[in-house]
Formats: sequence, C-alpha cells, structure tokens
Amino acid sequence: MTNQVGYDEPKPTRRRGRRAALIIVSVIAVLVVGALVAAMMYINSLSSAYEDNAQVFEESFPEEEGRPVKAEDDESINILLLGSDANGGSGETEDLPDVPQGGRSDTMMFVHIPGDRDGVQIMSIPRDLWVEVPGQGQHKINAALSLGGLPLTISTIETLFDARIDHVAAVDMLGFTGLVDALGGVTVNSSYGEAFTTGEGYTFQPGEQTMNSEEALSFVRHRKSFPDGDLQRVRNQQAFIRAVIDETLTPGNLSNPGRVQDMVETFSPHLIVDDTLDSSTVASLAWNMRGAASSIDMFTVPTAGNGYSDDGQWIFYQDEAAMDEISSAIQDSTLDEYAASR
Repeated sequence: MTNQVGYDEPKPTRRRGRRAALIIVSVIAVLVVGALVAAMMYINSLSSAYEDNAQVFEESFPEEEGRPVKAEDDESINILLLGSDANGGSGETEDLPDVPQGGRSDTMMFVHIPGDRDGVQIMSIPRDLWVEVPGQGQHKINAALSLGGLPLTISTIETLFDARIDHVAAVDMLGFTGLVDALGGVTVNSSYGEAFTTGEGYTFQPGEQTMNSEEALSFVRHRKSFPDGDLQRVRNQQAFIRAVIDETLTPGNLSNPGRVQDMVETFSPHLIVDDTLDSSTVASLAWNMRGAASSIDMFTVPTAGNGYSDDGQWIFYQDEAAMDEISSAIQDSTLDEYAASR
C-alpha cells in the first residue's frame, strides 16, 4: 500500500507525531514568534494535532561507512526534502511508464540551516540532473529513489555535494495546496515573463496573483509552456512555497489557534519524516530560529546546459565548478553568500 506521497506506507507512530513539525509548519511559523511561551504553546498545538496522523520512515539513512563526516564544531543542519505528486508523476500528460508509482521524486530540495540559526537556504535540485548514483552508474538524480530507496537517494546527494544529510522528509505537493485552503488562498509572484495556460485551463500572468488550492496545484505542476522545462517549474514551486511561508507568518494566522490547528491537521497526513526528529529537537530548533524568517534564501543548483544521455534521456549536465563551490559553501556555512551571488 502506498500513501499520499507515493512511497511505501510507513507505520504510524503516535509518540513520533510531534517530530514532523520541524520540516514545514514549525520551522516556518515559529521563526517569527518572539516569546518562548508563545513558541512552546505553538509546539504543543502541533503535538496534539499530529497525534493521529504521524508518519515515519522505517528506513531512511545508508550505512554509516563512507558517509561524509561533519567537523566536531559544525552545528549546521542539512535536511533533504522530497516532494511528489499524488499520482507519482509530474501531472498533466507526463508519466513514468517504466517506474513504479511514486518511484521517483518530482521535487528535491536541500535545506541548509547554518550553525548560527540566522537564516535558511533552500536549494532546489533539478530532477533531470545527470549524476553518478553510487553502485548504479549514471542516471537522472531522481532515479536513485527507484533504484535503492531513501538510503541510496541520500548517498547520491551526499556524494554530489560531499555534505552529510541529517534529516529527511517527504511531502506530497497536495499537502502544500491543502494549506492554501486553510489559509484562504495565497498571493504568488510568478517570475515567468509572459502569461501561460496550464493543462487544467488556468492562465497565469507575470507578477503577483491570488490563487486558490486548485490553481496553486496546477501552477506548481506545469512545465510544458516553458523553454527550460523543469527549471521554470522549480522557480514556480519556490515562488509558491515562499507565498505559503509569507501567508503563514502573518500575525493574524500566528495568533489564531484555530487557523494553526487547521493548517497542521491539513498538512500532516501528507508528510513523512525520519525517526531522528524528537520533540526536544523540534522545540529547540524552532526557538533558536525565531529570528530567521527574513533570511530565507531559495535558489536552484546551476547546470551546464542540457542534452541527451547515451540511452536517449533528456538531461541537465552538471556544472562541476558550481558543485565544488556549493560543497565548500555548505561545509563553511557560507551558502547564504553563494545564494546571494546567484
């Protein structure tokens, strides 16, 4: 049986319910809560809301041997966030006929939280990036999930950036769009320079526009109109996520317990996390990051053009110089400076 995200259904665990707060709602909303009491009240509301909906991966990380090792004084946190369509593909007319449903992830984001907790860098990884998958040869990066599950996916990304991943989460994009309903709509800033119409018949203009949940889902899934395909879709996903963050952080939402409860209950069934996120980690990180809301940087891993692999797959080539820069920036916790240069 598969769940909303398309991966094998993990066993629900009541005790671990509160752990999922870290990835989306807690780290987004508690960033701007200015008092410990308010933060802890919010964490408690998350804990009770997740009681019946928590999902935890049964297997997440690869064997320890060969994984990157952090320096003893490195207090940064790296989170791999995987996103998928509820149908296992990218929506519209695209499908993956040779891959089990949900066997590949449509969205991959490397989330870096520096040791000083003063900001967050969210780095999107194009799903068609051509990489070395350990033990499997060269493939698109999103194939690692179907070839060896989460452990191989983590090994692939750790090898690519020579950086250790501390936590992993998977989310169905429907979880984000469910938040749109709970928020009463969001205002998204489309970066594409002209109007485009999706397969569902929605037309989006350049600049800011208010979207309901169906419009938002169509917006983040669409890629057919764009000359650079998935790269613009990644920009659209980033714009949508930023819109959700901005709306979640409004004082009216943060001070409304009912609205918070709705957001958590709407989102939690679409989220799965690893089993290393305990409640104390969530509360501590959320409190330490309360001032970082104004320093959320989003960017996409650079590529060196596109083409076709030897077996005929359309791919993005790696920009090896950029990979070296990113690797060094992660290790030095200067990824914010790298993001600012993009």
